[in-house]
Amino acid sequence: MKRNRRISAVAVLALAALVTGTGAGFAATATPWATPVATHAFDTAPATATATATAPTRSFQGTLPAPTGPYAAGEDVIHLTDASRPDPWVPSSGPRQLAVTMVYPAVPGTGTPAPYMTLAEAAGAIQFRGMPASSGVTPQNLSGVTTHAFDGARPQRGKYPLAVLSPGFEDQRMTLTSLATDLASHGYVVALVGHTYEDSGETLANGRTPTCAICNNPALDFDSVAASRALDVSFVIDRLTHGSTAWRLAHLIDKHEIGMAGHSIGGAAAAATMIADPRVRAGVNMDGSFHPAPMPGRINRPFLMLGAAANHLPSSHDTTWGQAWAALGGYKKWLTVAGADHTSFTDLDVLLEEAGFPTPPLSPERGVVITREYVTAFFDQTLKGIHSPLLDGPSPNNPEVVFQD
Repeated sequence: MKRNRRISAVAVLALAALVTGTGAGFAATATPWATPVATHAFDTAPATATATATAPTRSFQGTLPAPTGPYAAGEDVIHLTDASRPDPWVPSSGPRQLAVTMVYPAVPGTGTPAPYMTLAEAAGAIQFRGMPASSGVTPQNLSGVTTHAFDGARPQRGKYPLAVLSPGFEDQRMTLTSLATDLASHGYVVALVGHTYEDSGETLANGRTPTCAICNNPALDFDSVAASRALDVSFVIDRLTHGSTAWRLAHLIDKHEIGMAGHSIGGAAAAATMIADPRVRAGVNMDGSFHPAPMPGRINRPFLMLGAAANHLPSSHDTTWGQAWAALGGYKKWLTVAGADHTSFTDLDVLLEEAGFPTPPLSPERGVVITREYVTAFFDQTLKGIHSPLLDGPSPNNPEVVFQD
């Protein structure tokens, strides 16, 4: 199975409960996170299995790590329709519709706490994976995960680089909320893009929350998924930076300083977007295979490859990273993180731990810290022109991070 085919936060929680109850996957080995193969237990566990008495029964209360910058994180959700493009996965649904969460530098103490997701998105995710009631995760407490973002918060004055974030396949956009709020707190406007019909549900402008139309398709062409996401992102950038903008606070965006980071297939989409759209000046791939690996001369702008050591050492099975590294022509870094798993770069492991399920050797909190620090440092250096010593070489504060260049 392709590594980009990963699961949403709810899927992680549900399937972890199932494999714990059945003795499969993580419960079956002493060090289940040591190899990429072990993570396939999440992909192959039967989503309709019945949890046993060993599954947690306590109520789930999720809290994401607080942002670390000087600003608060404001949040708006906008809905966009690309009238020039039919939906690539369900053409009968009409033009491509997208839900996008905008996170921005805000004045502390303003606004009201923002939900993690809508009730419909939470309910759709739980249904999508057949989560047992004994897990303690409900649409109400999942949607109410503490995000440290605030609806309607008063924006800080000024203009800020735009960072577009694209999640993993089957992962809803909010699984990158920890990174988004931290970037906003350090002076970035962030656009979290939900790619409709590619996960368990994104609530659209008409109130519908359509589920995944292309999941569980063994013949799915991931090159096409990455290319489609590149079109999504370019359209979002258009609507945020040109003419009659789609967001009330678009004046905060410095349209000349745009970066993109993605997890899994979202990382592949970052490369595909940079090839197609020269406005994106810097890109980050977080633990995703390239679909396809860029050819020499196609990306001559800064690019960061940040991945789990188990997946993306030069000797690993994923050869696309070596191919991409050789092809990248601009400033570039290839960093691997010891003890991380595929979802260490998202909110997923934090939520998994808080629900009482197994986590990788790298603690979920460290995964968030490392992701935030290195992505922010990379964008600071490439979009703001602020040199970051963190990118110069190994750091005693981050011994898990190894430079492969």
